[in-house]
Amino acid sequence: MTKKPSALAFVSSGTPEALDALAALSAEYGQVPVEQADIIVALGGDGFLLQTLRETMETGKKVYGMNRGTIGFLMNEFALDALPERIGAAVAETIRPLEMEATTMDGETAKAVAINEVALWRQSYQTAKIRISVDGKERLEELSCDGVMVATPAGSTAYNLSAHGPILPLDAPLLALTPVSPFRPRAWRGALLSNRSEVRFDILEPGKRPVNAAADHTEVKSVQSVTVRQSRKATATLLFDPSHSWNERILKEQFRY
Repeated sequence: MTKKPSALAFVSSGTPEALDALAALSAEYGQVPVEQADIIVALGGDGFLLQTLRETMETGKKVYGMNRGTIGFLMNEFALDALPERIGAAVAETIRPLEMEATTMDGETAKAVAINEVALWRQSYQTAKIRISVDGKERLEELSCDGVMVATPAGSTAYNLSAHGPILPLDAPLLALTPVSPFRPRAWRGALLSNRSEVRFDILEPGKRPVNAAADHTEVKSVQSVTVRQSRKATATLLFDPSHSWNERILKEQFRY
């Protein structure tokens, strides 16, 4: 029996390059609404792919990205030909996002999810002072820094990498806890945590040293405490070409010089 072809929905970041790709691909393979699609083909860069994953999370739909942006570390190479065959041979990777719960200095609570990272950073010229607890136990009494983040394997090659954090394979059951410009303790370079850990950040002297927090692009200003954990329910599925898999990209990145 011939396998029924997947119904494809093409979405674009809106740049001229991405819009041209959307027009060409939909003309070649047809276009269905996102709600009716089996596979969503995201055309743009990594930021747009993450947006697409957040919008389709828990729908069961798989997302295949093609690079029409600037970096595209999470994207497959763009090509017009043989797209159904590429998708049929693609390797699926399931991503679990982070859940952030932040309490502001006004006592309000904000919740958001992040596929890349939850990051805190100083709001003013004053160095941030942050206490870090893991699973209810204090691990760092006071971190003086520009910021600190918890990154997923998917986010380990983004902001985390620019802060000299470790690169994680997508299937590693780990989270990266990475400081940004640590001043005290100067020698601390972060930690690798189980993806079942819960991390809590308490802001010390929040009135004098205000701190903002963000789950990917959702920002909360003037936080007093932030709790981060991996979601136990929400998932998103990415498709990668076998010749350009995530793990192969990770290995290339780690041996780059």
